[in-house]
Amino acid sequence: MEKNSAKKLINSFKYAIEGIRTAMKTEQNLKIHILIMILVIIAGIILKISQMEWIICIILFGFVISLELVNTAIENTVDLITMEKNPKAKIAKDVAASAVLIAAISATIIGLIIFIPKIFIK
Repeated sequence: MEKNSAKKLINSFKYAIEGIRTAMKTEQNLKIHILIMILVIIAGIILKISQMEWIICIILFGFVISLELVNTAIENTVDLITMEKNPKAKIAKDVAASAVLIAAISATIIGLIIFIPKIFIK
């Protein structure tokens, strides 16, 4: 690997980590998703979920948090382009937020399918 290309790779990781840090500081919903993720991890450890259930949970964590980050990027891009009321800007922001909502609802349903039997059926 060339020195220049290694530097680009390292920088891309730095930029990605900086993006996560920025979003963590500024986005309340991301903080909520992270808190829920931590609670699910604790519940998974306590209730001894299976390896496959862990895989499902990890995929869902990545899916919801990634969509929240994309939503943040879309909202900020729209705000950069126009701060005026614009129906198309509203659609872009609302649809991006809706994608996160659908992912979070789906993750919640799957989480309930995994955890309810472990809590109530022994």
